[in-house]
Amino acid sequence: MNITIYDVAREANVSMATVSRVVNGNPNVKPTTRKKVLEVIERLGYRPNAVARGLASKKTTTVGVIIPDVSNMLYAELARGIEDIATMYKYNIILSNSDQNKDKELHLINTMLGKQVDGIVFMSGSITEEHIQEFERSSVPFVLAGSVEPFNKIPSVNIDYKQATIDVVSEFIDKGHKEIALVIGPLHDSINKELRLEGYKEALEKAGIPFNEDYVVEGDYTYDSGIEAWQRLQGLAKVPTAVFVGSDEMALGVIHGAQDAGVIIPEDVEVVSSDNTRLTEMVRPQLTSVVQPLYDIGAVSMRLLTKFMNKETVAETKVILPHRIEYRRSTK
Repeated sequence: MNITIYDVAREANVSMATVSRVVNGNPNVKPTTRKKVLEVIERLGYRPNAVARGLASKKTTTVGVIIPDVSNMLYAELARGIEDIATMYKYNIILSNSDQNKDKELHLINTMLGKQVDGIVFMSGSITEEHIQEFERSSVPFVLAGSVEPFNKIPSVNIDYKQATIDVVSEFIDKGHKEIALVIGPLHDSINKELRLEGYKEALEKAGIPFNEDYVVEGDYTYDSGIEAWQRLQGLAKVPTAVFVGSDEMALGVIHGAQDAGVIIPEDVEVVSSDNTRLTEMVRPQLTSVVQPLYDIGAVSMRLLTKFMNKETVAETKVILPHRIEYRRSTK
C-alpha cells in the first residue's frame, strides 16, 4: 500500500500542511506535534514523494552528473567528491556514463533536464559549440568538472594543465634531457590541444630546444595506446630519454612497452604521468605523477553548483585548484 501525506495527517489528526512542515524541517511546529507526526511517519513507513515535492516547490533537490566512464579511476574519484558534497547539501544524484560520445552526451543532457534536475555537473574531454548551446538554452545551471571549453562561457573547476606540463618538461630539461616526448590523449580535446601541447612547446622554446612533432604521440588514455605510443617512439632515429604521459593508465602502457623492449626505467628513460590515481603505486617502478586533486575538483564543482542553484553570489566562476608533482621511482 502506498502511504500518502494524507494518511499521515489523518492518523496524526493534523493538517497536511503541518505534516509537510515537519517533513521539510520547518521550525514553526510545536515540539509535541512534531513528535506525534514523526511517530506516525515511522509507524506507517511514509516516504515523501520527491516528484510531488518538486512540483510544489519547483525544485527536485536532484542533480545530474554526466561523466565519461565511472569505471575509470580518474572519474570515479571525481564522482566521489561530487557525491559527498551533494549529500552534505541534501541533494540526490542521477549518474550517467557518456562513453565520451558527443551524441550520447547531448542525449543525456536532455534526459536529465526531462527528469527536472536542479543542475548538472558535466565532464567531457571535448566541449563543442553544440554542448555550449545546450548549456545556455537550459533553465538550470551547469558546472564543468575536470573539463575545459574554448569559449570561456561555462563555470568550471580544473587545475592549470598548461602550467603543469611546463613544470614537468622544464624539470626534464633541467636534468639535461633534450629528447623529450609527450604522449597525450586525443588532440581534439581542449585540454590536450590548447593546454598540454602548448605548455610542452613553450617549455621547449624557452630552453632553446626545437619542437619535433615526432615526439608528440596521440593516444586515447588507455593502456594499449600507451604501449603503441612507446613502440612508435622507439622506432625514431633518436629515442626519447624522457616522456610525459597524459594519463596514468596510458603511462603504464608506456612503461611496460619500454620494459618489454629491454629499456630500464628510469635509468634509460624517465617517465612522468598525469592524474596520480592509485595506478601510480601499482606499477614497478612506481610512477612520478602530476597530482590533480581529483576529489577536490569534484567536491568544489558540486559546491559551485549549489551556489548557482540557490542563486547565491559567485565571485569566481573559473576555479583553478593547485597542482604539484609527486616524485616516485620512475624518475631519477
